[in-house]
Amino acid sequence: MPKPPCQSSFLQGMKRLFDILFCLVFALPVLLLSMAVALAVLLEQKGPLLFRHERIGRGGKQICIYKFRTMTGETREKAVPDLLTENERALWERDQKLRNDPRVTPLGAFLRKYSLDELPQFLNVLRGDMSLIGPRPIVREEIEKYGEVFQEYCRVRPGLTGLWQVSGRNDLSYEERVALDHYYITSWSPALDITILLRTIPAVLSGKGAY
Repeated sequence: MPKPPCQSSFLQGMKRLFDILFCLVFALPVLLLSMAVALAVLLEQKGPLLFRHERIGRGGKQICIYKFRTMTGETREKAVPDLLTENERALWERDQKLRNDPRVTPLGAFLRKYSLDELPQFLNVLRGDMSLIGPRPIVREEIEKYGEVFQEYCRVRPGLTGLWQVSGRNDLSYEERVALDHYYITSWSPALDITILLRTIPAVLSGKGAY
């Protein structure tokens, strides 16, 4: 039985080549925009410029992804603030996201809305930790929630954008996110990647589901 497209060495090699060429072609505008965002982050308040977080990559290996800092001195590794209500804590434990996270700065909220905080992840794409398009990069605590889909997840690189990002982002339930990752991995094709890439621009500009 032939391998599924996501396991084809040739097709994955072509996908990797496209990632590199895309990053190189858009290197200058991404660099200039990143410099502007970096300056704004440093001027807003003291603290580290970049936020680093451990995620699960291809083959189940741990990777470190980068984002511009969008919070105050706290990081996601630290405990959720005690001022959260019981309902907010339940949402945090379920999604690792809060609609009105008290740690997010005003600039950080803007950067998250338009995904500008994720610009440093182009470095992850160039390094080969991530792809331009792929499943949402997950943390180790999410492995159990993914169930059997986690084995599929490990076959590919997580993406800078993907079906989750163009289908509603944080407005989706966790089960819907996992279902989208399953569909992407099992139905992957170059045409699907191009479709997602074209849908990413209006999805980012709308800011819908981002927080």
